[in-house]
Amino acid sequence: MLDRRHFIAGGLSVLASPALGFTLEARYKPTTVAVSTQYDVGKLIVVPRGHFLYYVTAPGEALRYGVGVGRAGLEFQGTATIAYKRKWPDWRPTNEMIAREPDTYAEFIDNEYRQPGGPDNPLGSRALYLFENGIDTYYRIHGTTAPRSIGRSVSNGCIRMLNEHVNELYERVPVGTRVTVL
Repeated sequence: MLDRRHFIAGGLSVLASPALGFTLEARYKPTTVAVSTQYDVGKLIVVPRGHFLYYVTAPGEALRYGVGVGRAGLEFQGTATIAYKRKWPDWRPTNEMIAREPDTYAEFIDNEYRQPGGPDNPLGSRALYLFENGIDTYYRIHGTTAPRSIGRSVSNGCIRMLNEHVNELYERVPVGTRVTVL
């Protein structure tokens, strides 16, 4: 649950980002582009090598967003379905993440702690949960506290978007949307 303190802190962090010198490269800003008519309206397509997510808005047309994606060997590939969505989601690293980077995730070792949603949460302001054949893939399309990761392959596999972009996408796509990661 987002309380007043988190809301104010989140707003201040958004206002502070330009002051910190972060500017998103123009190619990663939301842009309407032409796509193959083979893709159904409403579908999401992620092209990790290009660091783009496409939301098909009309036959042959999509809204393209810049994204950050998984490091080599950690990325999801295939087709999944958005099983549910969360605003200001809580978060816990997977057991694999903890085993791979125990120093980074030390506070999660030998407990069930989940970091509450808020401006410091790695999932950012929104998360779309990807399931394959009814089973959680543990991959998400989510916001980020690291806007400089957009356009890079640095995550533990999830697809990161700027919070303002994932907020927009969250409102556009319903549960049940198909997501293909090429």
